Amino acid sequence: MLLLTGPTASGKSAVALALARMTGGEIVCADAFQLYEGMPILTAQPTAEDMAMAPHHLNGSVPLTGEMDAARFCRLAEACIVEIKARGRLPIITGGSGLYIKALTHGLSPLPPGDATLRAELDGLPPGELTARLLALDPEAGATVPLANPRYVQRALEIATLTGQPVAAQKTSFAAGPRPGIAGVYLHRDRGELYERINTRTHQMIAGGVLDEVRGLPSLLSITAQKTIGLRELQSVAAGTLSMGDAIVAIQQNTRRYAKRQGTWFRRESWMQAVNATGRSAEDIAAEISRYFTASISTGMASQT
Repeated sequence: MLLLTGPTASGKSAVALALARMTGGEIVCADAFQLYEGMPILTAQPTAEDMAMAPHHLNGSVPLTGEMDAARFCRLAEACIVEIKARGRLPIITGGSGLYIKALTHGLSPLPPGDATLRAELDGLPPGELTARLLALDPEAGATVPLANPRYVQRALEIATLTGQPVAAQKTSFAAGPRPGIAGVYLHRDRGELYERINTRTHQMIAGGVLDEVRGLPSLLSITAQKTIGLRELQSVAAGTLSMGDAIVAIQQNTRRYAKRQGTWFRRESWMQAVNATGRSAEDIAAEISRYFTASISTGMASQT
């Protein structure tokens, strides 16, 4: 299995497509926002032309009302990986969502099993009391738990009560060391070039009709979907409370900040092979990656483990 990651706008999708064509591989999305349906322009999903050149999986597969987390992503991605391997092809996991990728490559530590006594007690509480208790134990839970869904609130409260830790900490507790058989590549670019690519992509997104896309979204979105970069600003433009010029500046700035956080995350993953993409074509980068992993790819090691 080959993992290809890096900051937003670093060129992951184009390199993954080139690699898939070179190796006969299939691409699995590991981008928290590209997983959602209905936002192909805003989330820079692969085009129909891209998907015609190589199989892509999970892009646009999650309803906008659906909550996503690392555990659910792993279940979806692992199902795809099993099917790809069964076809004798190379899974190329591509995206920049560090938490999701870490969960897939290292495995999440198991959450505590349910406690029958505690669950019976919580079953008798009204939704408002469940929410109040959860926020008393874990004030930050509202950022990760859909508080409008009593089932999620109850399970989160159960976890926080049993472990004495915030829900977010439980969802980011990893097993030690990457799983065997995973070849990891981290793309990076000089900051100036990366920022220019971010700026250019933002303008291309606007020219491509993203405002109409946002106008067509349903009013009810999941907490995770609401975090899509640029969504809030474009909703404000659609509502007439923000100019398009100011929205572009804000989106570019927020995207740069996100790219910086991604870079910090992946630089810590010392087991990955860093590849400098500055000033290079996707085909050239893919050729280097292919050469680097020639032994594992040619023997089928990466596609069978």
